[in-house]
Amino acid sequence: MKICGLLLFLSGFTAITFAADKPTIRIGVQASGTLAWELSVLQGDDQYKKLAFQLETQAVANSEAGKIALQSGAVDIIVSDWVWVSRLRATGADFTFYPYSTMSGTLVVPENSKIHGINDLKGTRIGIAGGELDKNWLLLQALAQQDKLDLNALVEKVFGAPPLINEQLKQGRVDAMLNYWHFGAKLEAQGYRQIIDGKGILKGLGIQENVPSLGYVFKQSWATAHKQALNGFLQASKNAKKLLCKSDSAWNKVIPLIQADDVPTQTKLRQRYCEGNVTSWDKAELQAAEHIYALLRSVGKNQLTGDSEHIQPGTFWAIE
Repeated sequence: MKICGLLLFLSGFTAITFAADKPTIRIGVQASGTLAWELSVLQGDDQYKKLAFQLETQAVANSEAGKIALQSGAVDIIVSDWVWVSRLRATGADFTFYPYSTMSGTLVVPENSKIHGINDLKGTRIGIAGGELDKNWLLLQALAQQDKLDLNALVEKVFGAPPLINEQLKQGRVDAMLNYWHFGAKLEAQGYRQIIDGKGILKGLGIQENVPSLGYVFKQSWATAHKQALNGFLQASKNAKKLLCKSDSAWNKVIPLIQADDVPTQTKLRQRYCEGNVTSWDKAELQAAEHIYALLRSVGKNQLTGDSEHIQPGTFWAIE
């Protein structure tokens, strides 16, 4: 019995040591974000224990809280945007970006609205998630400028948090809203109408490539030191996304996380989420990102991008 007990003890010790030997990736996650869906699938898969890393998730309240957690060293990875990364690199920081999703914002109106295009926005009241430097708002202005329309002068703007902007539209306090894609998708499922989304805005600006708007952001020095674990995580994340888009059983398991009880909303969220899959990240997309950066810099008068004329070298992480 003593020998058996010793063997069991050693067996348990070996298992603990093996797990401890795996690099731990600390990742900041918003409870309402799509990353939580993917991590749920990834960690629930039988193959998770065989991967060359282990995950430690830390809840963050919103995107700004995630940025603070990353900069303070509380987490290793968050989901954020490459414009922010480039601006930080201009100050000497070594953060870098790897694509996560091509979905961004959407302009939505009530079904019976007289607004059918950007020209119809004149004299209306628009709810905008974020502030004056929201990227979707800046790019929408750039698109309007092609028709010699100055949206800043032609509309009344109401800025606020995404959930608040949704409620403003529901209550008829604004005529249209420019919000993040998942907030727009929830309203679309209730009969609201999309005028244009982030991809449509870019295409109107002559940018045909689907440029990732969001990505995994982490320190380059950390990535270099944990290359195998990071690459394994990035691949596992892609696999989890594919599974959510192809497998109904995988999708059904994350429904409790998506904060929507009705099937139409669940279906629309899944559709929009899967439309954000990154299918290409090459020279064409990198050049398109530079074009977007120039537009944001011009319309935002350097307030969003900082003084750098171009995206900082190293902003985009390349898997080796």
